[in-house]
Amino acid sequence: MKLVTKLFGEIEISEEKIITFGNGIIGFPDLKKFTLVYDEENQGAAISWLQSLDEPAFAIPVMNPLLIKEGYDPFIDDELLKPLGEITPENSYVLVTVTVPKEIKELSVNLKAPIVINVDEKKGSQIIVEDNFPVKYLIYDILESQKKEGGK
Repeated sequence: MKLVTKLFGEIEISEEKIITFGNGIIGFPDLKKFTLVYDEENQGAAISWLQSLDEPAFAIPVMNPLLIKEGYDPFIDDELLKPLGEITPENSYVLVTVTVPKEIKELSVNLKAPIVINVDEKKGSQIIVEDNFPVKYLIYDILESQKKEGGK
């Protein structure tokens, strides 16, 4: 299917790349269909985009939390994962949302509300965890130090 987006222009989305969020995502309960979009020119980029198919002007930056928080493994009650089908370490993919403020040094991720995706079922859910993780975990300095280490 073709989708005309605000950020990426016209893109082609195959049906197997559509992820359904039964309850939408936090703050956007009516947006149920998404796909992950990567910057083709920067394949190694840490940030990708969760692009809505319901509202083509809506895309939210996301990233793998393990890239910036080693050992990130929040406790998620099994009841909250039931709508996603059977979740295993092999079929689950966890992302966190990225906030990009005017002052880039305030770049942060939300570790309190990860997005869990069952890649086999193509179902996702954003879940607020009970663990003591911050909503705003600053990542600019972490990413900068990783860049420097990678450049050695």
